[in-house]
Amino acid sequence: MSSTVRIGLMADFNPAFPPHRVVNEVLQHVAQSLGVQIEDCWLPTESLAEKDSETALAQFDALWCAPGSPYKSLRGALNGIRFARERDYPFIGTCGGFQHTVLEYARNVLGYEDADSEEHDPSAGKLFITPLSCFLAGKTFQVKVRRDTRAYQIYEKEEITEHYYCQFGLNPEFHDEIERGGLSISGIDETAEARIIELPHHRFFIATLFVPQLFSGVSEPHALIVAFVKAALVFQREKHLSALS
Repeated sequence: MSSTVRIGLMADFNPAFPPHRVVNEVLQHVAQSLGVQIEDCWLPTESLAEKDSETALAQFDALWCAPGSPYKSLRGALNGIRFARERDYPFIGTCGGFQHTVLEYARNVLGYEDADSEEHDPSAGKLFITPLSCFLAGKTFQVKVRRDTRAYQIYEKEEITEHYYCQFGLNPEFHDEIERGGLSISGIDETAEARIIELPHHRFFIATLFVPQLFSGVSEPHALIVAFVKAALVFQREKHLSALS
């Protein structure tokens, strides 16, 4: 079995954007800490809008929807997230990835075909993503983590401090509807606005409004990213055993 874990990074890579620039480096820190090899590949959102995108996505062991909203292709970003959700691939979404995880779920699970972001279309029928009540870009804030969640299992603490790079988040008007529909809000800020969401019954499906890669280092890789890579390792082994049977 290959010892190399393949991770697809779904976003339009911009080397001048700090949350993009550090991703590859952080994954190598995690690889070193776990004693594995990681091969990562940036997947432009426009490429994920094509008909054969599922074939390309299936080559990976995990998918990360990285920051960068608005993406060049909204459809491509949503296709990638839907693939991970429906195929039970390990998935993490950060910053813009969080926002688009909400949109994908609202459209394809809750049935709101007109679900959109105010950043994309202020006149949309259902604005699931709206400007944050507090400007977060470039700042660090505390997040309260619910105990009965996978996020808590990973962090092992009820309060964490994380760094943000965004101006939009889940519209509080839809908090209850999102949770009733099965997408749990596992982390909130001091005003009870969503900061972490997850699918409880998925092998690993977590999205954060913050960017954990900016709080990850060589000596102490971020716990959330380590957990994501561990899930990818397990998934890779399962796929290998399935192919042999």
